[in-house]
Amino acid sequence: MTTAVDILVVGAGTTGLTLALQAHDHGAQVRVVERRPEPFRPSRALILHPRSLEVLRPLGVTDALLERADTAPTAHLHLGSRVVETRLADLALPDTAFPHLSLLRQMDVETVLTQALADRGVTVERGTELINVRDDGHSARAVLRSQHGIEEIRCPFIVGCDGPASTVRAFAGIGWHGRPYAAEVILADLDLDGVSGPSGPSGLSGAQVFAGRQGLMFLFPLGEQATWRLLATRASTGEPGQSFGQPGAAVPRAEVQRLLNDAELEARIGHLAWSARVPLQCALARRFRQGRLFLAGDAAHNYSPATGQGMNAGIQDAINLGWKLGFAAGRFSGESADVLGTDVLLDSYERERRPAAHRRIFLTHTAFWAEASTGRIPSWLRAVAAPLATPAIPVLLEQRRLIAEAIRVISQLRVNYRRSPLSVEGTPRLRGAPRPGDRLPDATVSVGGPPRRLHEVLARPGVHLLLQRDADPPPDAVLGPHVNVLRLTNSPGRGLVAVRPDGHVGFRCGIDAAGLAGWLSLIGAAAPPPIRS
Repeated sequence: MTTAVDILVVGAGTTGLTLALQAHDHGAQVRVVERRPEPFRPSRALILHPRSLEVLRPLGVTDALLERADTAPTAHLHLGSRVVETRLADLALPDTAFPHLSLLRQMDVETVLTQALADRGVTVERGTELINVRDDGHSARAVLRSQHGIEEIRCPFIVGCDGPASTVRAFAGIGWHGRPYAAEVILADLDLDGVSGPSGPSGLSGAQVFAGRQGLMFLFPLGEQATWRLLATRASTGEPGQSFGQPGAAVPRAEVQRLLNDAELEARIGHLAWSARVPLQCALARRFRQGRLFLAGDAAHNYSPATGQGMNAGIQDAINLGWKLGFAAGRFSGESADVLGTDVLLDSYERERRPAAHRRIFLTHTAFWAEASTGRIPSWLRAVAAPLATPAIPVLLEQRRLIAEAIRVISQLRVNYRRSPLSVEGTPRLRGAPRPGDRLPDATVSVGGPPRRLHEVLARPGVHLLLQRDADPPPDAVLGPHVNVLRLTNSPGRGLVAVRPDGHVGFRCGIDAAGLAGWLSLIGAAAPPPIRS
């Protein structure tokens, strides 16, 4: 029986890869298994949100992601016979280094994350399937099957990042609240001939969005096997046996051409590389944790594609859980575990991320109703009201604060964990600083040299203690190996703000050394007690 790892990650999509990186960089030995022998294609996600880029930055992968992304995308909205162009760069978000939406294929994100793991000596074990898992009270146990045979593994924690049909969730006995949508998504990669569009007869440029009575149709210049990726919403065929969120049966060429015709796009399909129907559901796991078994990403929640939440929500789940498992793993040794010392920390994952997932379900459900429902009201809004309102859209798009606030909500920049047990207010209370549980905004700071952006300074793993200019330094005896101390010389006062590895404030105080020591101990970041002879 294998016991060489702290965390077994099941599933090598963006969620599993991110979680493995985050846990590894916070002290855990990780192993990643994936039942598919090759990376999953085609990409289903195409947008990376600002908050996702923020939380990935300390893992050292953001530059590689941005090299592959379109960070200044344009979108042409086709509303009847009218076309409105909008730019999705520089979205008036001064408190983030990434004030834009990034068009980036899921396959590119996975490639970057896989390489980052390989650089750390962690290889994704493809063609390895989880066939059983249980929590025996002392450890988590899994049975794996690969070309090398059957293997049983024992470790402190197992995380299911294995999608809507999660094997981990099934064996953990965690219920699944959900229902299918009456609409489905049609995906295809294709080349177009004879295109006439907003950039003239020479062709289309940028993303294209067509609104009609039957739903929306998108064309992104991000195809993996052809120039364009088509995404359209249509009434579901309800074919039995399909897996929600997974590409199913191919769509006949004539039907894909009919989608283009219905959008009044004067173009013919030159080459149809592939196509698929994707059934959708709206679902949420009853719990995100059962003992030593955890769920993240699509294994914990399922959304419609509206507002691009799936990949981004999974990444942010993984960042939240990864550091907690990394710190908790340090308290486990063999058959014994400091259960009392880790329960608050590990329970906080569900207490923080499940309410956030519940709110996203409401957001995506509302957006998908407007985008895809064929009911009388949404059909009328898309086909009649939207074209009539076209002259007002440029004026609306100029309301930068309004657009910025919408992006904050969509990208989870507004998510906070104020009710989390890890969000602690010290004494005396520190005024004028972000509240415990809030995301730490970016700002210009001085740390003993030229002014720099705060998120740049904090772009490495670990807990960050931000001292005001005149604050007493915390005693070295309470600082664990993953705690970094910085003094902000442009911030007068004697207070302190402690920032978690996921970029949320965990603790703030005026002068409270005992309170800080207690909080570091709570999250597993305090220095270990001395060994007594």
